[in-house]
Amino acid sequence: MKKLLFLLLPVMVFAQSFILSNIPLPRTYIQDLDPYECDEECMQEYLIEGMIFSFLSHAKNKLPNKEQNEARVLLVSILNLGAFHSSNQLNIALLLPYKKIGKYAASTTNATLAYLMTKSHSFRLKSYKVDSESIEDFEMALSKIREDGFEYIIAPLTKEGVKNIIEIDPALHIYFPTINKKDVTTSSAFLSFGAIDYTQQSDLLLKEALSPLVIFSDKSATGKQLSVYQKEQFLHPKVELVDTNISDENSFFGDTFSMFSMNDTQEPTQEEETPLELDEVEKDVINYSVSKRTSNLEYYLKDKEEVLHASFFINTPIIKSAMIMSQLTLYDTNATNVLSTQINYDPLLLSMTQYSDRKDMVVANSITEHNNVLIETNALLENDIVYDWINYTTTIGIDYFYSLITDEERIYKAKIEDNQMIYDIELLQPSHSKFKKYVRPYREPRMKEELLLEEAE
Repeated sequence: MKKLLFLLLPVMVFAQSFILSNIPLPRTYIQDLDPYECDEECMQEYLIEGMIFSFLSHAKNKLPNKEQNEARVLLVSILNLGAFHSSNQLNIALLLPYKKIGKYAASTTNATLAYLMTKSHSFRLKSYKVDSESIEDFEMALSKIREDGFEYIIAPLTKEGVKNIIEIDPALHIYFPTINKKDVTTSSAFLSFGAIDYTQQSDLLLKEALSPLVIFSDKSATGKQLSVYQKEQFLHPKVELVDTNISDENSFFGDTFSMFSMNDTQEPTQEEETPLELDEVEKDVINYSVSKRTSNLEYYLKDKEEVLHASFFINTPIIKSAMIMSQLTLYDTNATNVLSTQINYDPLLLSMTQYSDRKDMVVANSITEHNNVLIETNALLENDIVYDWINYTTTIGIDYFYSLITDEERIYKAKIEDNQMIYDIELLQPSHSKFKKYVRPYREPRMKEELLLEEAE
């Protein structure tokens, strides 16, 4: 009979917390006393029989069998196994402006912790709270971080915060999962950026748009920026905007997440561009800015011939988007399609809308790499890296830092260009119960003569 000796220390109990305890986590150690080799078939038998400790005693290193290796990594994470190697310790700091980023102070911490738990490597993870994103608060925090021996920092900051870090120019490796490098100006080799690119997503989606294009946005900085960009790109493809004259005031995540900060004092307005003739077909764009309190779109949609059979681009959060989509159906707009960036890649979309409202919707998504072990480990901490792009980009960042420190291969294959993570973009369609790959439908060409005839009628 094969013998196995193991020491099982108390398995850690997970609890949601905004502060990481200074008490070291208990470790589980497994010692292999089996004098015989265990091949792939033998390992599989251990898993089938539920003999996880016998399995782990032989699985000290990465396994060639993908499924077995995933089981190994997940068990190492759950049981908090002691490190199998003792190379340089991982020292990762988290710079967290709680008042600015709210729930993401906890979720980005959990995403970082979940990743490190899956590695058989000792680590030290410490969070540093700042009351504001002022230069003074950052200087104090960075000084303390450096004093404590940390050189690698995950910092989910707003655009304002990143600009202040750039001004300080610390000689520390800092990764910003919330900001795209396009939104700031820096040449520092120490600063890396992980946010997705809404403009690239917009470019891909606009290829599916037919005139007229109706853009619904909220009154946040992001809504304004996207509506201006999408309008110009639709009318003048390949033209890059240099300055949209939109202030960054009150911006959040530059401002990729401040969809809830809106000015409700502005009356409904309609902005129409002078049609531009391209390829013998006139293109029209209509911009609508909708306040947070607006719940009835009758003013925008009822008996409006100019929006019939339009492509609709929606730059609003999920709740507002669901309301808009239901009323596109209510007021018989006969939308050609409904387009949206990452903002509405959310499973709530499937439960908050009727299928008839979303059947012609196309959503851009940059969360294209999935690792089952990390997904499950995050789930243990009640964290989402499947739909939440900030948690996802945080995971990408800690994977990048882990590779830099240990020289091990990265799990995620996202390219890094000029210190910016580059993500693939896929177009998806919300079906009855899930997001599926978008397949462009065949449409009869809409000739200029047909459009003129429709207008005459």
